[in-house]
Amino acid sequence: MPTSVLRRAPGSPALLPSLVRREADAMLAELELAHAELSVLLTNDAQIHALNLQHREKDKPTDVLSFPLDEGGGADGAVSGTRVLGDVVISLDTAARQARGRKRELLPEVRFLLAHGLLHLLGYDHGDPAEKRVMDTMTRRLVRAVATNFAKPLKSRAESRKASKPSKPTARPKRAQRDRQPRARHAK
Repeated sequence: MPTSVLRRAPGSPALLPSLVRREADAMLAELELAHAELSVLLTNDAQIHALNLQHREKDKPTDVLSFPLDEGGGADGAVSGTRVLGDVVISLDTAARQARGRKRELLPEVRFLLAHGLLHLLGYDHGDPAEKRVMDTMTRRLVRAVATNFAKPLKSRAESRKASKPSKPTARPKRAQRDRQPRARHAK
């Protein structure tokens, strides 16, 4: 499995690691890195605060940190032919506060933070306006790709078998209003 997700977030909002793993795998596939390895840690403000202080000398919690293993995109992070990207650490506490401020659910906020952290692992940055534009564009691309992919309802086995058999053309039904899913957006 290309993505490993560990939850060590006592007292933090509930979010299943399997949901984050599914989204991370979809992002890797979108980036044509389906066979790369990625580790994600879902944590709380206390733990990410300690990491932020230790690695960035910033004495406060943050939303996401990235620890690349493959700095140059070469063989440095390769283990037996598999590209090992590194670790993304997400504070569920900070993500929940930001989600409330943006009036959205926790999962879309974590999706955005995951995309942002993953792009840092791949060498993207936002140190100047030009870099920021490129990184923001790529982040939106990943978020949209995953949100669109998982907004589609899952088909049952019977529906999947029906869909694979040729059938007579019929008029297209109008899409019901309730089926429309809003796209996740990141407020600046």
